[in-house]
Amino acid sequence: MLTKVVSSEQARNQWRDIIDAAVAGESIIIERYGKPTAAVISFQDFAAIQGIIEDMRDAREAEAALRVWEDDPTTARPWLAVRAELVSEGRLDE
Repeated sequence: MLTKVVSSEQARNQWRDIIDAAVAGESIIIERYGKPTAAVISFQDFAAIQGIIEDMRDAREAEAALRVWEDDPTTARPWLAVRAELVSEGRLDE
C-alpha cells in the first residue's frame, strides 16, 4: 500500500485528488505544522478496521479512567451503577 504525506494546505487545495487516491488504495497522511494529524483511507479499508479503531478508543478511555482512579481511589463507582449506565446507553446487554 502506498502512503502519501501532504500538508493541510495541500489537502484543502487538492481534496478531490486526495479522495481519488484513497479510493484507489493509497493512504494519505495530512500534516499540520509538520506533524501528522489525520489520515485519509478508502471507506472499504475503514470498514475493515472500524472495530479495531473502536477498541483502541475504548482502551484509551479506560486508561484515562484508571489514571484518575490511581490519583484518587475515591472516584471509584460501584459495578452495579456502572453496569446500569452501560445498559441504558446500549453499550452492554442486560
